[in-house]
Amino acid sequence: MSRPEDSLPPEIYYSDTTSLKYTTSSRIQHIQTEMTNRCLALLSLRSPSLILDLGCGSGLSGEILSSITPEEGGPHSWVGMDISPSMLDIALQRDVEGDLMLADLGQGLPFRAGCFDAAISVSAVQWLCNAESGGTSAEGRLKRFFDGLYRCLRRSGRAVCQFYPRNAKEREMVSSAAVRAGFGAGLLVDDEGTKSEKVYLVLTVGGGGLGRGVGIEGVVTGMDGVDVDGKEVGKAMNGRRKAKEVKGSKAWVIRKKEQMRNKGKTVKSDSKYTGRRRKPKF
Repeated sequence: MSRPEDSLPPEIYYSDTTSLKYTTSSRIQHIQTEMTNRCLALLSLRSPSLILDLGCGSGLSGEILSSITPEEGGPHSWVGMDISPSMLDIALQRDVEGDLMLADLGQGLPFRAGCFDAAISVSAVQWLCNAESGGTSAEGRLKRFFDGLYRCLRRSGRAVCQFYPRNAKEREMVSSAAVRAGFGAGLLVDDEGTKSEKVYLVLTVGGGGLGRGVGIEGVVTGMDGVDVDGKEVGKAMNGRRKAKEVKGSKAWVIRKKEQMRNKGKTVKSDSKYTGRRRKPKF
């Protein structure tokens, strides 16, 4: 079965017709409701909060955020971002309560630091794993996305991103990009090994229930049907201390080239000549 993100960029794939069909499908509405509620359970918000909805589409998740009762810690205010004009147009027609913004998540998040209490993303992050042009890369798009998300969340804020990775390599690429941005991170797999398998990336800024010494297991205590994926992603990055590099050395050059690749820029491949000092010419 083909994946939508393999066919066209999202702003083209979600045309007026496709966006309307997506929004009015009872099956899609049921799945969206289920995944949004799972995200909210992982966020564990105890009071009305300002939430960033990343890839908000036509506002199906946003409607749920607005409908949370005071007994459940709501209702929440929200801001939605999406790259599809057609999806946002339907959201406006449906008169959703959140504020809407047309923007590409892969170009970063244009918000001031610490302005959101939490963030959710349902079925959007996998679109960032595609390079939209020859001058960009999936790694660069993910870096800009997670760097921006980390910056705009308050300290102890939390984000939950549900996404559909193609394979284990893509799942690792997404989670590693989040860890490099500074997040404490954990992966949850819901209904693992079935056709309805869903992956949730739970992220925290400066603690908030995850982070060092706590583990993601504490977040899902008492939740049924959830398997914790191996170990906490952040542990793979802990304890790695790089030796001090000399500017101009081979290790320094390779690291700088990798930084450029992560920014989405085209860089020549490494070779045995990379970082080699040239002899003086007379």
